[in-house]
Amino acid sequence: RPPEHNTTNLDLDRMNLMLDILGHPEQSFRVIHITGTNGKGSTARMAEAICRAYGMRTGLYTSPHLEKINERIAIDGQQLSDDDFIDIWDQTKDLVALVDAKMEEQGKPKMSFFEVLTAMAIWKFADTPVDMDHMQWLGDTVEQIATEKAGIIKPNCTAIIGPQPHEEAVMPILAEAAERNHAMLVRDGYEMTASDRMAAVGGQVATLTTPNGTYEGVPIAKFGELQAHNALAALAASEVVIPVNGPLDGDLVAEALSSVKIPGRIEQIRTSPTIILDGGHNVNAAEALRKAIEESYDFKQLVGVVAMMRDKHAEDYLGVLEPILSSVVVTENSWRERVMPADELEKIAVDVFGRDRVIKEANLPDAIQTAVNMVDAEDELGVGYGHGVLICGSFVTAGDARLMLEEHASPTMRQAMAVHQPAVDPDDSDQPAD
Repeated sequence: RPPEHNTTNLDLDRMNLMLDILGHPEQSFRVIHITGTNGKGSTARMAEAICRAYGMRTGLYTSPHLEKINERIAIDGQQLSDDDFIDIWDQTKDLVALVDAKMEEQGKPKMSFFEVLTAMAIWKFADTPVDMDHMQWLGDTVEQIATEKAGIIKPNCTAIIGPQPHEEAVMPILAEAAERNHAMLVRDGYEMTASDRMAAVGGQVATLTTPNGTYEGVPIAKFGELQAHNALAALAASEVVIPVNGPLDGDLVAEALSSVKIPGRIEQIRTSPTIILDGGHNVNAAEALRKAIEESYDFKQLVGVVAMMRDKHAEDYLGVLEPILSSVVVTENSWRERVMPADELEKIAVDVFGRDRVIKEANLPDAIQTAVNMVDAEDELGVGYGHGVLICGSFVTAGDARLMLEEHASPTMRQAMAVHQPAVDPDDSDQPAD
């Protein structure tokens, strides 16, 4: 099927037909619909946790996945089991074939990988029933991207608007869409704010102010300023869908946000030495990662292990991280069709870091081991404090590393990497073909 970064089927013909056949199950539940370039997964998980803390049944639909495709669809905080995933496919596959056949008659593309998963998620959520998050993004200029983002502003909805890097260009487009749809705007920095942030063990605390009230000293189990603003957006969205007048219960909000785990997003997976995974792959993600590490850690030595897709702006990405990395080991992840060859990434890294700070290890397990050895060699006390490894550059890279580090045994890691190929095409893009 066309992969989810495919650009040949950007209309809604297939999804509209599928929803007609299913009887429009998406109309049976309340929806928090999240779009943007960065922070979607974190915000979605935080909103889901808050709604679930209030006893609501929840469904969560996100992309990409790190380790298994099941991660993309979760019910009440638990990803689908293999049996459940297969069961949903068995219930919908004949309908998918029907839509494919109809599209073929019209000379149009069949349903894409992402559209099939979306239909499966909607069908499962209607069966629960639940609330849902669904995300996608389009465009290659900030104005075009904003116009596409604004498409999720539906009549009489509440539109939660996070911080916008290009606010002057973007906000008029979003405001016009809100006015046209009689939607209420809640903007970060205006109708809602995150303030008084302080680093804490395992994350941070912050004061979150929304149209419904002020929540002081909220624990957020993630690092960095960006995650505080993601928590703010999640809280404001939850206030809209949870049937409560006035502010939500502060204790329940704190319990929810302090328990959210977001794999592959500034995730510390090991200690001694500290190993951090991050799936971000663009400049904005790199900036958020750098700020979070500078704020939350005190590294004397931090070695990067980087594998990126060939269509990414590697020089800009590495340039943002250069001040916090002692050295970098360039490598490749398992998505052979899209990964940037290690030789090519090495040339870019040398331009950014200089020859003496760059090592090439094309095999990811070897690259991780090389980085760990470099850190161990400088750790005179042998306790790991102040020394760390950052594995980053792609969600595929983060997912591969996460699986390997759960294996423990290096020979097993190498063997797994030698045969591993993604069973599906994960979406590792900021925009289609971007």
